[in-house]
Amino acid sequence: MSFTLVTIFATSFVIALSGALMPGPVLTVTVSESARQGAKAGPLMMCGHAILELVLVCALLAGLAPFFTRDDVFILVSLIGGMILLWMAFGMFRELPHLSLKFDQTTKKRKSLVTTGILLSLANPYWFIWWATIGIGYIVYSVKFGITGVIVFFIGHILADFVWYSLVSFGVAKGRNFFTDRFYRVLIAGCASFLVVFSGYFLYSGIEKFLA
Repeated sequence: MSFTLVTIFATSFVIALSGALMPGPVLTVTVSESARQGAKAGPLMMCGHAILELVLVCALLAGLAPFFTRDDVFILVSLIGGMILLWMAFGMFRELPHLSLKFDQTTKKRKSLVTTGILLSLANPYWFIWWATIGIGYIVYSVKFGITGVIVFFIGHILADFVWYSLVSFGVAKGRNFFTDRFYRVLIAGCASFLVVFSGYFLYSGIEKFLA
């Protein structure tokens, strides 16, 4: 049984890491916030992500998996998520003329990174789909070994996110010592542009599903 638990941990870690490595809204905002707030950005955003995923795992264990695969849920999450990402991008563009690394490090009021991690996860309809398909499959298998199996799966899964996003935050935070304000603004503008792209993709997906 111990070997099986190690296998569950290792495979859940690798699969989660493969997903974390893919570009997306969470990675984009992690880069921008790491430039603003330092190496703590990634871990704090993953705390919010982990809280939400823990709630979702409990919901799936309670039998709510079919709810998350419904077309109307996908449409709703896609449209709302797309608008949330567009709103975040607009806010980043609006701040561009006033952005300064020194200003951010001293007096600027900072957003809650834990809350940001939760909102960005909720804004991604494919996050729901992953958990309602691959995630529930893992849970069904892990629960055969009791609550220990589910805990081992969840730790392996969330640890992959923490490892990758902590590395990203650390790299960006160390690199910001060499940033000029101009480079910083270009970086934030690039991140905001990516959010617009993701927003458009989510909105298109929701509208396409609605019209199908």
